[in-house]
Amino acid sequence: MRRINRRFPWAVGWWKIAGMSRSLQDSVTVITGAARGIGRALSQALVETGGRVAMLDSDGEALAAALADLPAGRAIAVTADVRRRSDLDAAAARTIEAFGGGIDAWVNNAGLARHKPVGSYSEADLDLMMDVNLKGAVLGCQVALAAMEPRGRGRIVNVVSTAALRGIPTESFYCATKWGLRGFTQALAEEAAPLGIAVSAVLPGGVDTAFWDAAVDRAMPVGDFLSPRQVADAIVGLLAQDERCVTRELVIRSLADRDAA
Repeated sequence: MRRINRRFPWAVGWWKIAGMSRSLQDSVTVITGAARGIGRALSQALVETGGRVAMLDSDGEALAAALADLPAGRAIAVTADVRRRSDLDAAAARTIEAFGGGIDAWVNNAGLARHKPVGSYSEADLDLMMDVNLKGAVLGCQVALAAMEPRGRGRIVNVVSTAALRGIPTESFYCATKWGLRGFTQALAEEAAPLGIAVSAVLPGGVDTAFWDAAVDRAMPVGDFLSPRQVADAIVGLLAQDERCVTRELVIRSLADRDAA
């Protein structure tokens, strides 16, 4: 942990407030949507703490490139579609086989949007966003719970969005899926707590990733947004909390990110 504390001295105080008191050395975390953006940055951040990660993504080529940036033996790459329970079950089994022990944390990060006026959404657009953003996270939580419940401990983090707090033009159905995921996460947190499993929602504001490449309807001030690494560091803080503590919901935004922008 010292390496991150030197690079990000502000994080020390935040983690103390949040109840952090345990090391992530050799912990095992599964991350979906790990080939790019927040997922890739989180994989890097966790490896820097001494953790081990299973990187899941449906884009095998991009996933291989992301894995190549990490030290050998600290990460594995598993091509998986979060819309299929069988893919996630196989990924969990491979993770346990590769690292031994069990799965300490599972981060449902995979998500996507189709930026269109509501009347322009096709049924395929709706199905894709619903299946990846909501169904995929629910399936990930099911697999994580199955792995964690016998051990009586673990952490699940669902990466939601501030789109679950307000409506955004040309992102109406994306907002709907994220509102759904936020509600699901709140309910799951109540179900999982008696099992010793902590469930958190992270709601980032705008993040400078490829998410905005297709937002052709308006110019996005991506230079004012968070970096993927800033979101990743916040998630590391949640995962490092004392096992008796849980941050149920964390909203993180750039100071320059304005709703009216």
